[in-house]
Order: sequence, then structure tokens, then C-alpha cells
Amino acid sequence: MAGRERVVRMSVEQPMWRALTAYRVLTTLYALTLAVMGRAEFERPVVAFGFLAVMTVWTLLTLPRVANAASCTRPFLGADLVVALAGILLTPVADLDAHRIDGSTLPSIWTAGAVLAFALKGGWRWAAFASTLVAVANIVERGEPSRDTFHNVLLVWVASIAIGYVVEVARASERTLARALEIEAATRERERLARDIHDSVLQVLAMVQRRGNALGGEAAELGRMAGEQEIALRTLVSSGLLPATRVSEDASLGAVVRTVAPEEMPADAPDIDLRTLLAPHAGSKVSFAEPGAPVLMPAAEARELAAATGAALDNVRAHAGEGAHAWILVEDEPGEVVVTVRDDGPGIPEGRLAQAEGEGRLGVALSIRGRLRDLGGTAEVISVPGQGTEVELKVPKVPRGKAGSIR
Repeated sequence: MAGRERVVRMSVEQPMWRALTAYRVLTTLYALTLAVMGRAEFERPVVAFGFLAVMTVWTLLTLPRVANAASCTRPFLGADLVVALAGILLTPVADLDAHRIDGSTLPSIWTAGAVLAFALKGGWRWAAFASTLVAVANIVERGEPSRDTFHNVLLVWVASIAIGYVVEVARASERTLARALEIEAATRERERLARDIHDSVLQVLAMVQRRGNALGGEAAELGRMAGEQEIALRTLVSSGLLPATRVSEDASLGAVVRTVAPEEMPADAPDIDLRTLLAPHAGSKVSFAEPGAPVLMPAAEARELAAATGAALDNVRAHAGEGAHAWILVEDEPGEVVVTVRDDGPGIPEGRLAQAEGEGRLGVALSIRGRLRDLGGTAEVISVPGQGTEVELKVPKVPRGKAGSIR
């Protein structure tokens, strides 16, 4: 029986949300205690205790809102900050001497909880916004702020921004760690598959190649095909590029491995690695050179560029002869992606492409140049009789519609 996969979710910021929840409850009790102990100082106790009652109910009802980042929405943050600012500005209404005496406001340090919620949700920029509003409210409430007022305001401002920055760093570290774990898991799985494939499929293909060459005739052709597939499979396993493939049958070329048809990939798919579409072309007569890092492109552009590359290789197989070798080179430039297909065949006589197009043979015109034109790129064919052919495909990273040139 297959074991069930256990998913462990890690969050470095979740303990901060739990701490904020506890902070809001404790500071509510603290504000109530201060108000009860100093009730004789209020000229309008109804205003003071009326606000504290609203603040207490608000705190208890909104505890689920500060349980995590998802539930702490922008409307809640705005309303929570309004409650804190209202409490600060109502302080001189309840205590007429508040502007002359350095005492605590009605919400007291509960206000910092509203600012910290901004910091945990949106980072240091959100914290700076909220703490600035609180600072302005405190200065307005005091009228003539003292040194202690500026000290308290600055403390909340610096602390909230620092916590917001720490939260941003923690989130970035968490994403990096998650990505590293994914890469490690993928590497282990690739190594396991490589061992299994090496112990089974690759050895069988190698044996078929040896026995086919020894028997000759049709068996030799089968051995040749097995050898090509062995090399292609080794390339895929060693590079870790394992896209889905299919085998198409052609009477003149034998069995040829092709990548998954474009229609099987959604048009709105995220960026994909171009290398995964080109790697299956590698074989005993096709060498594949790739950058060490992924070559990410929009899915539609990547599969069109891969299709144009496949069309260029089809031309090599069809016109360069059975003994011709081809090379695929992928270059990820700052402003464009360049794929070069070169072969060591006899080359194309001058004027042959124009003649083929006039005869209705539109392989280069449509399959290669047409695709690149639609991508806003260029397709250049360079061929010297007796020195092979080179097809250079360029696709800009910034879409330019159909403004590409064809040479």
C-alpha cells in the first residue's frame, strides 16, 4: 500500500501573529486598569469609559482577524487604526488637562498593536504609514508636545518599521528555504530515477544496439535507433530536463521523438523553461548546448520557438544526408533569446530557398520564418555550399507584436 504524503507547512511569521493576538488582549486589560485607577481625573468619564467599552468589544470580536495574514484584511486594518486614532483624539475631551500633563492616552499602548498589525501585514512601508498617523494624532492631542511625547512617538515609529522590515526579511528567507527544499527534493527524485533508468532501460537499449549491429540487416537499423534513444535518455537524465514526449512514426526517417504537441499546453500557462522543449532533440547526431540556468519564456512563445527549431532539424534530416550532424545552441541574452541550429551537411545552393518557396515548398518560409515573425523575432539562414547551414532564431524578451524582421 502506498504511503500517504505528509505536507508540513512552515511559517516564520505565524508566531508573530499569535504574539500580536496576546498583545492586544493584554494591552486592553492594561488600558482598562489605568482608566479605573485614574477615573477621578476624568471630567467626562462617560466619554472615557464609553470609548474603552467600544475598544474592548472591538478587540474581542476581531481577535480572529489578527490570527494570520490572510484574515488581516485591509478594511480591518483601516478600521482598527481609526479606533486607535479616535481614542487618542478623545483623550483631551475626557480629560481636559491631558494637553498639559504627560499622561497616557485612553487606548494607551493598545495603539501600538494597531501599528504592529500594519507591520506584520505589509512590511515596513505600511508600518511607517500607520505610525506616522499615530504620531500626528499624538502631537495634535498634546497641543504643545513635550520631550516625552516625542520620545514615545519616535519609539513607536522606529519599532514598527524595524518589525516590518524583519517580517519582510523573514518572508523572503521562507521563500528561499521553500525553493531550496523543492530543489533538493527534485534532485533526490532525479537521482533515484537516474539509478533506476541506468539499471534497466539504458542497459536494455545498449544491449539492443550491440545485438542489432551484430545481426545486421533490419536489426542493425533497430540497433541504431536504440543507440540514439539511449543517448537522448542519458542527456535528459543527466540534465534533469524531463518533459513529456511522444513518438511519431515516419516511413522515411523511422521513429522520431517529438515533444508534447503545443495544443496540450494551455495558452495562459506560466513561463516555462525553453530547455525542456529542446532537450529531447538531443541524440547521437544532434548535440545540445544549453545555459546552466533556466531559460524562462512565456509558454506560447517557447513552444513556437521550439517548433521552429524542430522544423530546422527536420530540414537537416531531410536534406543534409544521413551522415550529417547537427548542433543546437541556446543563448539567453539580456534582451533576447537566441537559438542556433547548425549542421555539417552540403549546404544550400544559392537561390535554392527562393526556388523552393516558388514551388510551394514553404517549410522555411512558414515553419521557421513565419513563426519567428509572429513572435516579433528574426530568422536568419546562413549557408555556404560544402560548409553546412546555420539557422539563427532570435526572439525578443519584450514582445513587439509582429514587427520582427526576416532576413
